[in-house]
Amino acid sequence: MIRYTLACERKHEFEIWFNSSADYDRQIRRGLVGCPVCNSTKVDKAVMAPAIRSSARRRAEPLEVAEKPSAPTETGPVAMLSPQETEFRAKLRELHEHLTKNAVNVGKDFPDEARKIHYGEAEQRSIYGEASPEEAKKLREEGIEFQPLPPLPDEKN
Repeated sequence: MIRYTLACERKHEFEIWFNSSADYDRQIRRGLVGCPVCNSTKVDKAVMAPAIRSSARRRAEPLEVAEKPSAPTETGPVAMLSPQETEFRAKLRELHEHLTKNAVNVGKDFPDEARKIHYGEAEQRSIYGEASPEEAKKLREEGIEFQPLPPLPDEKN
C-alpha cells in the first residue's frame, strides 16, 4: 500500500491509499479519484516532504514499522466524508430506493425491453436492469434515453 497526498485544481489537499503507484496511475487515468471537498477529478500529487531520519537518531531509535491498514478486497478510491458528502450519499440512497421500488427489474433484458418501450412495442413504464457498456452505447446511438443507476456508495465500502 502507498499513501499519496493529492491536491485538486482548487488546491484542496487530501490523502488516499493505493495498492501501488500503477494503481494510482490507472485510477487517475479513468477519472476515479475525486476531491472529497469539491468532487473535482482533476487531481494530482501534492508536494510531499519525505520522512528522513538523521543517522544519529537512526542509531538511537529502532525503526518504527507502521501498521499496514487493512486493505479493501476491491481496489477503489477512498476518502473521508464531509457533511455534504454524507448528505449526498443519503439522497443518492433515497433516489436509488425510489427507482427500484417504482420500476420493474428486467435484469439482463434491459436493452431489449428499453427498445420495445422506445419503439412502442411494449407499454410505457419505468424499468431498470443490466446493460454492458457496448449495449449502452448502442442504445444511446439509437436515441433511447436512459440513465445509469450507480451502485450505492455503501455497496462498495
